[in-house]
Amino acid sequence: MPVTFKPVRVTDIDRTVAMMQDFYAIDNYPIDAFVSKSLLKEFIDNEELGRSWLILNNDEVVGYVILTFIFSFEYKGRIAFLDELYIAPAGRGKSIGKQTVDFIHEQALDLAINVIYLEVEGHNTIAQKLYLSKDFTIHNRKLMKLTVKNKK
Repeated sequence: MPVTFKPVRVTDIDRTVAMMQDFYAIDNYPIDAFVSKSLLKEFIDNEELGRSWLILNNDEVVGYVILTFIFSFEYKGRIAFLDELYIAPAGRGKSIGKQTVDFIHEQALDLAINVIYLEVEGHNTIAQKLYLSKDFTIHNRKLMKLTVKNKK
């Protein structure tokens, strides 16, 4: 049976955030489950922010994927950030990641997205190989960030 995708609904928030906790634990990233549940509800309620799906293999949830939207003048309209793609250990090594990236590509076409960006940890060579095999390229710009803080 092929991999299928189901939009994340409010009733899926607890399950999805539990997987987020597992995902973030891989690299010891902090996560506040209460805040993540609230953010995921806001995300689900506002389709202008993006889309999220549960990944199912043989009707069993094995992961999730989140695509967030951005508007870019440089890229002439809507672009997306593949914000999170997580596959639980039991689902790995079964081409689920490849099928998920193909699904995201199809969704991007349907959603009139011109470019998809993503970030991947330097040590995650398996993910890097997956993305490169699906025509992602290494961007020649360096990703930078600013954590916005109140200066008061």
